Amino acid sequence: MGGGFVSGGVRRAVVGDAAALVRLRGLMLEAMGMTVGGEDAGWRAVAEAWFAERLRDKANFVAYVVEDAELGVVSSAVGACERRAPGPVNPAGVHGHVSNISTDPRRRRRGHARACLDAVLGWFREETEVRVIDLNATGDGIELYRSVGFDAPRFPALQLRIREMTTASGRATDADRPGGGRSLWA
Repeated sequence: MGGGFVSGGVRRAVVGDAAALVRLRGLMLEAMGMTVGGEDAGWRAVAEAWFAERLRDKANFVAYVVEDAELGVVSSAVGACERRAPGPVNPAGVHGHVSNISTDPRRRRRGHARACLDAVLGWFREETEVRVIDLNATGDGIELYRSVGFDAPRFPALQLRIREMTTASGRATDADRPGGGRSLWA
């Protein structure tokens, strides 16, 4: 699974696919109800650089894509290794996270997302020390994820959102943080 094409016309993404991964991410986020802006939205350039950097780290990050002769890259799935503290059931401390499973609306219902997800899961099994893989499911994808074995975690996942305003570069400034850069505990 390490490179080239795998079953179903899926191939491992390369740095040159970073822009396509951003486009598919935008489609996914838009389908989730987020406002993503146009092609010139500042987050897109930041995300493209992020994907390009991560795609160079072949040991800890992977993306698989399906390419269409007419539309180019039409589907993707991403996998990343996260290094955490080792424990008795995971001495390596490596966890997996799947994200950015997205298919262009013009090519949905053809098995592309499943093929990309299967390739990412194969990478985790064959090329990493990961034994537990997390993902955040949307209503559109939950049945796919359940069909390959994903289930609710033993312990509930909780999340704290700290509201931040971002600059055009995608970074928050101290003045934009709650409390206007002042400590909330002072």
